Amino acid sequence: MKRKLTKKLRRNKGLVISTVILIVSSIIMLFPFYWLLRSAFMTDRQLMTMPIIWLPTDYSLRNFVAVFKAIPFARYLMNSTILVIINLVGTVVSCSFIAFGFARLKFKGQRIWFALMLSTMMLPFTVLMIPQFTGWMYVGAFNTFVPLTLPAFFGNAFCVFLIMQFYMGIPKDYDEAAFIDGANYLTIYFKVLAPMAKPVLCAVGVFTFMDTWNDFMGPLLYLHRQSLRTVALGLRVFISEYSTQFNLVLAGSTIAVIPMIILFFSAQRYFIQGITFTGLKG
Repeated sequence: MKRKLTKKLRRNKGLVISTVILIVSSIIMLFPFYWLLRSAFMTDRQLMTMPIIWLPTDYSLRNFVAVFKAIPFARYLMNSTILVIINLVGTVVSCSFIAFGFARLKFKGQRIWFALMLSTMMLPFTVLMIPQFTGWMYVGAFNTFVPLTLPAFFGNAFCVFLIMQFYMGIPKDYDEAAFIDGANYLTIYFKVLAPMAKPVLCAVGVFTFMDTWNDFMGPLLYLHRQSLRTVALGLRVFISEYSTQFNLVLAGSTIAVIPMIILFFSAQRYFIQGITFTGLKG
């Protein structure tokens, strides 16, 4: 009886410690979002006041309204949305199709091509920035969305690898059963593997959304016309060499982060499954 009581106390102690650690970790991770939201309702003077004001005294939406009045922020949101939609479609379709080829087909030089594809992940963007910019300028794609969208239709090494690992976890018995029923590889891709791969495709979609929505360097290089600017680039208007309108920057950032929060919570179940699991087990 004493041993059981001791084990129960140890178990409860461990549960309490784990709960406290999780609560503290959650507070630490949520604090930047709280600070962003709290600052979005304050003036510049209140942001710089000491001691720190932890809660806004006025929950007016004047900062959010000022953002839309100071710059064409609605246009920037639309531009970012257009880029996200095109890149989502291009990345998910191209990467899933390429991954299917590496996971299910056998062809000459397969390992070499796979190694070459993975090697592209080792090249930093700073190395490719000038050659790519020169190439897009040569074909007349400067000040268009083409440099920021067309590459998505030719695959991404990380996404291809992620989807391929998921495909390889799916037993080939499904393929053989489909072949017996008279299916070909395209039928297997569209009707067998792609529906099973929803979790990993959702994870790839979340990654693509975040990369495109938060991209600053790409639009900075290729989009010089104000009407083509994205959210990340548009917020830079409030930061100058001599002054920064912190309240407007933070209000705009709050608006910009809302779509990512909505996407993550709506796709959370599939996203976690896509990262955690590598496919079905046979």
